[in-house]
Amino acid sequence: MSSKSLLQNLAQHNNVEEFRELAWQGSFEDYLNIVVEDPKILRNAWQRLFDMITSQGMEEYVDNKKKIVRYHFFSDDPNGGADAVFGLEIPLMKLVDVFKAAAQGFGPEKRIILLHGPVGSAKSTIVRLLKKGLELYTHSKEGRLYTFEWHMPTEDGGTEIIGSPTNEDPILLIPQEWRKKALNDMGLQLDDQAIKHLLNADLSPPSRFHFKELMVRYEGDWEQVVKNHVRVKRLVFSEKDRVGIGTFQPKDEKNQDSTELTGDINYRKIAVYGSDSDPRAFNFDGEFCIANRGIIEFVEVLKLDVAFLYDLLGATQEHKIKPKKFAQTDIDEVIIGHTNEAEYRRLINNEFMEALRDRTIKIDIPYSTKVSNEVEIYKKDFSPKRVRSVHIAPHTLEVAAMWAVLSRLEQPNRPNLTVVQKMKLYDGKTLPGYTQDNVKELRKESRREGMEGVSPRYVQDKISNALVSREGHGSINPFMVMNALLAGMKAHSLITDEDEKKRLRELMSLVKQEYEDVIKNEVQRAISADEEAINRLC
Repeated sequence: MSSKSLLQNLAQHNNVEEFRELAWQGSFEDYLNIVVEDPKILRNAWQRLFDMITSQGMEEYVDNKKKIVRYHFFSDDPNGGADAVFGLEIPLMKLVDVFKAAAQGFGPEKRIILLHGPVGSAKSTIVRLLKKGLELYTHSKEGRLYTFEWHMPTEDGGTEIIGSPTNEDPILLIPQEWRKKALNDMGLQLDDQAIKHLLNADLSPPSRFHFKELMVRYEGDWEQVVKNHVRVKRLVFSEKDRVGIGTFQPKDEKNQDSTELTGDINYRKIAVYGSDSDPRAFNFDGEFCIANRGIIEFVEVLKLDVAFLYDLLGATQEHKIKPKKFAQTDIDEVIIGHTNEAEYRRLINNEFMEALRDRTIKIDIPYSTKVSNEVEIYKKDFSPKRVRSVHIAPHTLEVAAMWAVLSRLEQPNRPNLTVVQKMKLYDGKTLPGYTQDNVKELRKESRREGMEGVSPRYVQDKISNALVSREGHGSINPFMVMNALLAGMKAHSLITDEDEKKRLRELMSLVKQEYEDVIKNEVQRAISADEEAINRLC
């Protein structure tokens, strides 16, 4: 038996060195030395997000004569693959191009990024990956950033520690009047996009209050203020702790309150400080405040009440928010939202939302139109490692994926091409008489493909039903899943049109025929091999 106690065995997993690194604190001068050594620490939110994505690596490949960049960040999910995204290389490439342009200050940094697509097309998953990736990135040396706290003297001779409510960059403690010259003296590149933002930004109202109070105390001696009362510390993002990552989800129209975005008055502190316009009596804890220097997600952003529009537009275009009874406050964050098609159509028809439309960059996130990619989506939940009580027969997931993909494809307008053949061409198969140019033309002709059809969630639910019904009874096969998919349409909340149900049943007939052809080919190959191959197949 080990001489170590159970507690000691558990404690050996605790990384004390990492904790010390993440909990680092130092003086303002220490921070300036770190910045001179590594100016990337001053990156703005867009640059940090783009660098986080590209730090995972990328690869280029050609699909139907189109050069595509695959970013490993979206497929190498840090959560063990639970949020990995498959089959969306082109939309994700467009999204990262927007991040790159914003990081270089070409305009998208003044826009809202809107992920738009049908239900279940991975919009929320993509944003979840970005938020989770930023959390992990700020834990690393490459993604480190810093903020500060005030050490304020109290009447009894003690010290009160007051953190920056918006996690501001310590560089903002250098007065704006001579900040440009100071950064130039430090050897920093003032034409860098992040430095440009810092040149014009100002402290938050609470920090301005404390700064002015201390400057009066020291008769304008700035050096004594930052030396004696400022402590710089490492900043690590955490969605759970509401640090650097914000999430806003609209409630029903009657209960929406814009103070959730910008903060609200703390009425208990009014009795202490005597005024509701004292920054110490205000909670700067709205989602815009806590997400400063990071990212804020708007869930179903187009369900926002018009009253939120002004806060959102100011945060987007001017990078400022207007807390109640205070001047405009600088923020630096990526604003990203997502919505479905019904809500987006309502935006198009709402004349009061023209300003929002003008400040929005829409990225379409469609369903996958490749069977191989659709299979990967289902394997996340139904791999042999995760499903042990029931055996999933070969081709079961492929059959479900074929039906889902066929439901998303438009009928080809070429007399010698069936929708099944079109599905195969999209998946990289070759057909006589069709080249990569033909496939490229097919995709261009079908603008709406992937924006309609059966959701992966529906297919996953029906596979789950088939697995549960057969638990303890051996295995499920493609026919069981096909029957479950068809039976579920009777109660499907999104498929109510009888003509659409009829079309989906006809597509299932095509899938059955395709499955039979696959089985026949495999049996023939086994017979031409040997008896052992037949046994393996059976």
